Amino acid sequence: MTPYRELAPPTGLLPVVACLWEHEAPPGHEQRIIPDGCVDLVWLDGELVVVGADTGPVVAQADAARPVTRTSGIRLRPGAAGAVLGIPASEVRDLRVPLAEVWPDVGPALAETLGAADPARRLDVLARTVLQRKAERDGLVAAAARRLGVPGSRISGVAQELGVSERHLHRRTVDAVGYGPKMLGRVARLRRLIALSSPTSLAERATAAGYASQAHMSDEVRRLTGLTPVRFLEDAALTAA
Repeated sequence: MTPYRELAPPTGLLPVVACLWEHEAPPGHEQRIIPDGCVDLVWLDGELVVVGADTGPVVAQADAARPVTRTSGIRLRPGAAGAVLGIPASEVRDLRVPLAEVWPDVGPALAETLGAADPARRLDVLARTVLQRKAERDGLVAAAARRLGVPGSRISGVAQELGVSERHLHRRTVDAVGYGPKMLGRVARLRRLIALSSPTSLAERATAAGYASQAHMSDEVRRLTGLTPVRFLEDAALTAA
């Protein structure tokens, strides 16, 4: 059994898709999902749903009465969701919405196709579906996401570098990602923390990730993951985004 695995998207989807993924969970398995700035289309318990960008932790638990819960998904990069979905990404923030409600014209037939397909075929169908949308990632938001991933970056400075007002950047980011640059910056900082590989102290890790102090890091990690930094970093792994 492979608990969770990611696959590279087809070349034509690289600008808007971070990965295709599968997850096989044993009965009662508990999975903690943390904010990553992405929106996923997920085949979950026989239903195709849009999983909006989260602003806090989500703990999913597999049905204890079923032998294995198998989930398949496609993950849209930060800044791509609004164009792929055809609605402001903020409309699905922190929500799990049936795709049929977002795409009433094709969603039901797509769900029926996925229901009849084997797991490998499901990923192919999801990839082809997103490819057919011919959506493009918001270039301004993508550039902002890269800059906000740099330690010490400020929203005002990022907006100035990109030649737009903070208000304009906020609006574009909310539409494309689901939330504003401030939240996107917090997510980027958490991902930097996860990516640090050197076994240093918590204080050193806080500084390296861009937190003002260890206390600041502790507060932020609790808000975004629901765990203490020590507990969270025990088995934190960076996922594709």
